[in-house]
Amino acid sequence: MKRALVLAALLGACGGHDDAPRDASTSFFDHPTFDAGPADAPGRAVSWTESDAPLLGPERGFYRYVDIASDRDFAFVREGGDTLVYSYVRLDAYRDGPIAERSLDDVQDGLDAARDAGIKVILRFAYNEGPYPDSEPDAPLERVLAHITQVTPLLRANEDVIALVQAGFVGAWGEWHTSTNGLDDDPDARRAILEALLDALPASRSTQLRYPAYKEAIYGEPLEARDASDESRVGHHNDCFVASDSDMGTYPEGERDRWVAYVGADTRFVPMGGETCAVFPSRSTCAFVPGEMERLHFSFINRDYHPEVVASWASGGCEDEIEARLGYRFVLVDGELPEAVRPGGSFRLRVSVRNEGYAAPFNPRPVWLALDGVGAVAIPESDVRRWAAGETSELDVRVRLPASVPAGEHAIALWMPDASERIAARPEYAIRTANEGTWDAEHGWNVLGTIRIDDGAQGGSDAGATALTILE
Repeated sequence: MKRALVLAALLGACGGHDDAPRDASTSFFDHPTFDAGPADAPGRAVSWTESDAPLLGPERGFYRYVDIASDRDFAFVREGGDTLVYSYVRLDAYRDGPIAERSLDDVQDGLDAARDAGIKVILRFAYNEGPYPDSEPDAPLERVLAHITQVTPLLRANEDVIALVQAGFVGAWGEWHTSTNGLDDDPDARRAILEALLDALPASRSTQLRYPAYKEAIYGEPLEARDASDESRVGHHNDCFVASDSDMGTYPEGERDRWVAYVGADTRFVPMGGETCAVFPSRSTCAFVPGEMERLHFSFINRDYHPEVVASWASGGCEDEIEARLGYRFVLVDGELPEAVRPGGSFRLRVSVRNEGYAAPFNPRPVWLALDGVGAVAIPESDVRRWAAGETSELDVRVRLPASVPAGEHAIALWMPDASERIAARPEYAIRTANEGTWDAEHGWNVLGTIRIDDGAQGGSDAGATALTILE
């Protein structure tokens, strides 16, 4: 009910938006007519023009490094063309005791600042900053589990602004190697920490493991579909991507092909990201990187590290492709809309959406149908996580208008807001498609075209219809 009130308040104030950009190819004239369903207004073919412009999209792309406990000005992130930041939460001072409330408050203040800036945060808790191979200490298992319990309220209270939380806690940099307490070598400890973190996180949020072998040891074969299991919430981060034949130990020596196949299959349904850590000319250049990111369904990577590797992508001519295709990149292709509908009338909406990105979104996100000046309605069972990389997905629904809808031209749009009520109304957290002339920046809508509301239009009418409704 609360969401309905929030969205009703937002949309009820929309009024007419004839100044929203339109693509000429969405004109309803001179297109063939589709057969209508019973009493439906007749539909006409529409298509949209793809854009190759860079897009700001939530929970995807290059990320920037920040210190969430001390930094407060994050305006540079979106100004630089990014929407994600990565931050350690350092627990060095608390290896032997509970985390001080002031430290948790500092992290909360940082997350509040990130929310204000319209960005999202990747978190990792760690007890040291390495080095390798002689790392500073981490903490014993009991302390790690106690700290996870202690940060649980923080994680749950900030579900909206947290993109995901990497497993962390163990070993050098929280990367699950070089643990001074032997946690990386203890399968029971690894499982206990992972399960505790999954329990601490909101059910909508995932974690990531540094080594794919650790996930396989717990869950076995890669996922074949997304479900509500813990396995579906455990992704992968590769912090030495393309840095050697084994990605600096990410994969066991001599077994790269096997593990790339495993991760590539698994990341169809779980988040993948990371950073580079060294120049390795046979793999870290443009000749190899875009294809490997596509195979592994990369959603995000560090913009700043390794600087020579990232610079080589710019000089080698593949940086623009990587920036455009990290994560999802949805393109409206073609579909069916009516030219005119009676008040209280119904029509069929069909939209084809192609995902040109490397991955599908990894957090839940609904799809809404919005009609300017009328309201918006969630499309049942819609979830953009199902819009797989390299595939075209179809939306096909019957829609009924309220009988009170005002006559005239109304923009109709797809709206993919954040799933959290807290930020759903903020357009910077909505997904924008890669199309010309469709983006309504005021609302975060992807405008499909206009519909004329006309008492004389073809099709039936329900005088008792009170709301914008999805019929089927």
